Amino acid sequence: MPKSDRLFEVIQILRAATAPMKADDIAALLEVSKRTVYRDIATLQAMRTPIYGEAGIGYVMRHGYDLPPINFDEDEAEAITIGLSMIARTGDAQLLKAAKRAARKLSEAAPQTNTLIASSWGTDASEHIDPYHIRQAIRSETKLRVLYTDADDTQSERIIWPLILIYYADNNMLAAWCELRGDFRHFRLDRMTKCTTEPEQFLGQGATLRRIWETDMKSMTVDTD
Repeated sequence: MPKSDRLFEVIQILRAATAPMKADDIAALLEVSKRTVYRDIATLQAMRTPIYGEAGIGYVMRHGYDLPPINFDEDEAEAITIGLSMIARTGDAQLLKAAKRAARKLSEAAPQTNTLIASSWGTDASEHIDPYHIRQAIRSETKLRVLYTDADDTQSERIIWPLILIYYADNNMLAAWCELRGDFRHFRLDRMTKCTTEPEQFLGQGATLRRIWETDMKSMTVDTD
C-alpha cells in the first residue's frame, strides 16, 4: 500500500475508534509493522493532524476532524458500498481487505451506508490458489505455470497467459491463453492445485488478447477446460 494511502487509513481508523488505539492494533489492521505505525503517526502529527497520545498508551484523534469529501453523491456512494460488500462472495481475501479500505473512504460521502447490508455468501477461498497473485500476474503480463484438473479429472500442467479473472457466485474463473492448446481457455481456480509465476512475460499483448477474447465470447467460440 502506498504511504499516502496508508496515512489516510490511519486517519480513518482513528476517526472511527471509540477508545485510544494502540500501535499494535493499528499495525494489525494495516498489515504493517508497529515501527511503521509510529513513523506514520509522527508524519501526520508533523502535518498538524490532531492526533494525540504516545507509544504504549494509545492514540486518539480530536473529535470533529474532517477530511475533504469524496466526490460521490449519496446514491453513488451507497451503490458502490453494496458492490464492495459483495466482494466478500469472491473468496479473494486481499480484494476484500481493499474493499473494506475503500468502504471507509466512501463513508465520508454517505454516513448512512451502514444501513445497507449485502449477503457475503459465495465462493469459498481456495486452499491452494491466492487470486491476489493471479491479479498481479494479469497486471504485469507475466506467464503462470498451473497444475490443473479438468472436468474429466484429467490432470495436466499448463503454461498460461492470464488475461481476465471472472468472479461467479459459485466459483472463480480465469480466462487465459493456453500454450498447450494454442487457444483461449477458462480455468476454474478451485481446480488448480498449483500456480507459480514464470520468468517469461507477454508484455504489450494483454490488451490485444482481451479484445480477441471478447470477440470470441460474443460468438461463443471459447472452449472451457
